[in-house]
Amino acid sequence: MSDDIILSTSGLGRDFKGFTAVGNVALQVKRGTIHALIGPNGAGKTTCFNLLTKFLQPSRGSIVYKGRDITAMKPADVARLGLVRSFQISAVFGQLTVLENVRIALQRRRGDSFDFWRSEFVLKALDRDATDLVEAVGLGSFRDVPAVELSYGRKRALEIATTLALDPEMMLLDEPMAGMGHEDVARTEALIRRAAADRTILMVEHNLSVVASLSDTITVLARGNVLAEGDYAAVSKDPRVIEAYIGSGHG
Repeated sequence: MSDDIILSTSGLGRDFKGFTAVGNVALQVKRGTIHALIGPNGAGKTTCFNLLTKFLQPSRGSIVYKGRDITAMKPADVARLGLVRSFQISAVFGQLTVLENVRIALQRRRGDSFDFWRSEFVLKALDRDATDLVEAVGLGSFRDVPAVELSYGRKRALEIATTLALDPEMMLLDEPMAGMGHEDVARTEALIRRAAADRTILMVEHNLSVVASLSDTITVLARGNVLAEGDYAAVSKDPRVIEAYIGSGHG
């Protein structure tokens, strides 16, 4: 695998009781880029994400990350290698404050178990890094607010902060703009752009204007297979892509 390819798949597929969710996906993600995975509903995008992060085992094919075959690895082991996923549904501790959520995520980077029982002094030592991350995602004025009280868009920003706390080399973002209003979309788009400055990002996203603005490369899935790939200008004019979206009732 070329040094500039951080993640690749070959013949990747997954069947569910006779139904092929992902057929034969060959994916190559270049290091230091933002790569979008798009397609109409039912195209296999989330299943593909689940395969890449090992929440599902493939029925066939292989996955290579940083030159290492991770096909048979467990999700936690893949995450330790620097491939970290942010989920479609916000995954934060609602009763903990913004700062406390990020501080817990920082403990994983340190290599210890979750230290709920450790002294407050030990946890305070992480406050500076946690505060920096909270500020970086635009939540500085919310640092002491319980996560449950945040708006939907700010919860997603907090989730990205907790993902960044793990210091991943590659982030997988599952529909980061889902359910957001215009202001939250603009804020999150800027946040992803900053996060991509020194890491690789692969994202599933339905908001095509965001995809057009952020992505270096776009892979279009349809019926579990790669339909087209390229930059937005090329992909958006591809007759097969237009047909796939119009045929499924999407503009």
